[in-house]
Amino acid sequence: MEINLGKLPFDLDFHPSSPLVASGLINGDLHVYRYGADSQPQRLLEINAHDESCRAVRFVDSGRVILTGSPDCSILATDVETGNAIARLEDAHGDAVNRLVNLTETTIASGDDEGYIKVWDTRQRACCNSFHAHEDYISDIAFVPGTMQLLGTSGDGTLSVCSLRKNKVQSQSEFSEDELLSLVIMKNGRKVICGTQTGALLLYSWGHFKDCSDRFLGHPMSVDTLLKLDEDTLISGSEDGVIRLVGILPNRIIQPLAEHSEYPIERLAFSNDRKFLGSISHDQMLKLWDLQELLDGHQGAPDPESQSVEADSDGDEMDVDIKPFKPAKEPKRKKADKGQTSNTAFSDFFADL
Repeated sequence: MEINLGKLPFDLDFHPSSPLVASGLINGDLHVYRYGADSQPQRLLEINAHDESCRAVRFVDSGRVILTGSPDCSILATDVETGNAIARLEDAHGDAVNRLVNLTETTIASGDDEGYIKVWDTRQRACCNSFHAHEDYISDIAFVPGTMQLLGTSGDGTLSVCSLRKNKVQSQSEFSEDELLSLVIMKNGRKVICGTQTGALLLYSWGHFKDCSDRFLGHPMSVDTLLKLDEDTLISGSEDGVIRLVGILPNRIIQPLAEHSEYPIERLAFSNDRKFLGSISHDQMLKLWDLQELLDGHQGAPDPESQSVEADSDGDEMDVDIKPFKPAKEPKRKKADKGQTSNTAFSDFFADL
C-alpha cells in the first residue's frame, strides 16, 4: 500500500491498538490515515500543526492523543478523534524539537537540536528530567525500562547513557568521526547498534560505551533509521532508498527487502500487530509493506551485491560486507531560533492532557 503525502515526511508512528498511522511533514502538517489489508488507506485528519516543519510524531495516552514536535520549539497535543488541539507547549525546548519517544504510559522523552534530552511525566504535569547529553542535534533515543536509562545518539558523533533515577549522564562514548543517526538495543541488552552517516554500523557492548567493539561496513550510504526485528536481526533504512534485513553477530546483509526508488529512507516503524512495516522517504511516499510477505519472499536468498569477509574484534564471529563509502553529507538538521522554557507552561500543558 502506498500513500502520496504530497510533501516531504520527517516521522511516522502507528496507533498502539487501531489500524491508524500518522506522519509529520516538512510544511508543518500532521496526517492520520486508516489502513486495512484489503482496502486503500483513508485519510482521517489533515492538520496544520506547526508553522515550521513537523519533525516528530507520537501517539500517547493509549492512542487518544498525538504529540508533535517542531523547529518552532513547541510540542502540540492533538485529539485523535476530533483533530482539535488540546494544548500547546510553546517553549518545550530552547531549540528545535527533533525526536519524541514513548517511555511508559505516562512518560515521554524529547530531544532537540542543541543536544538536550528531556523527560516529561504526565502524572506530575512537569518536565522531570533534563540532560545536556550532547553538543549537536539528538538523532535518536532508546529506553531501557529495566534500568531506567535512556540511550541517545547525536550529530556530534557520540552515544550517551542517561540515568532517570540519578538524573545525570552516566556514560558517553568517545567522539566518532561519523554522525550517529539511529540506534537499537539487541542481543538481549548486550549490544547497542548505531547507524552512521558514512554507512557503517557501530556495535557497542553494554557497559563498555567508551568505544565501539565492532564496525560493520555493510551499507553504501548513511543509515538513517534502524528497527529491531528480533534479538539477532534488524531492519535498516538507508540514504540509498533501500530497506535491508541485517543480521548482527554474525554481521551480514541478509537481503534487501524493499526500496523507495533511490530516495533516502527517513523513518521505519512496525504496526501494533507487526503485520505491516511502515516506511517514509524523500519521495514523499508513505508505504505499508506486508512484513511476512517481505520476510517469506527473501528467506534464504543471498544478496548478490554483497561480499563477505570474516572478522573478529570482540570474540563474536562476524561476516562483514564491504562496499564503497560516499563522502559525508551535510548535517541533517538545521538549528532554529532559541526559546525560553516556562515551568508554568509545563503544568498547564499536562493539566490539559
